[in-house]
Amino acid sequence: MSTPTTQVVRPAGAGHESLYVLLLCLVILAVAGTAVFWRGEPHEVSSVNSHQLDARRDLSAAEQGIYADLRVTLDEIHLLRQEQQTLPTPEALAEEGFAPFAQDASSVSRGGHAWQMLDAKAYFGLSQSPTVAGSFLMRLSATDDAAPDIWLNRAGKLTAPADLSDATLESAGWQQVVAQFDAGVTRQHRH
Repeated sequence: MSTPTTQVVRPAGAGHESLYVLLLCLVILAVAGTAVFWRGEPHEVSSVNSHQLDARRDLSAAEQGIYADLRVTLDEIHLLRQEQQTLPTPEALAEEGFAPFAQDASSVSRGGHAWQMLDAKAYFGLSQSPTVAGSFLMRLSATDDAAPDIWLNRAGKLTAPADLSDATLESAGWQQVVAQFDAGVTRQHRH
């Protein structure tokens, strides 16, 4: 009988295959890096004027909620104005359940604003708790497609403004709330 012999079989070109896979990975990474570099968007930081507040960065959570409610309710106000040929009162908006005019649990937790109409061209919400959320003023324009014009004042003792011009509001401590939507909305980095 013959004795069994063992042979060692080495893989053919195993070192070369690994090298080719590594080179292919490096080429893919280089192409992807180049594409990201050339197609990347520049990071532009938008700033607001001294009499303005950025709705994303400068408002408290309660103020952001009221601001969002005012923007949404503005569409309903325009529709009601077209139907009734007059602006709806804050009481009518509250009866319809439109936030922030309706007095519910969320309005109380957001500062308990008391709303009134000023000269049939603005809504003024006096905050009962200025430490939670400031007082709001929403001026309405004659056109329905205009952007919302919302102002905020965090002063404790405040009365409804008699003059609704920009200069008068600014001198009385009001700040215009602006919403800027750019590429950095979801990628905000505060340092």
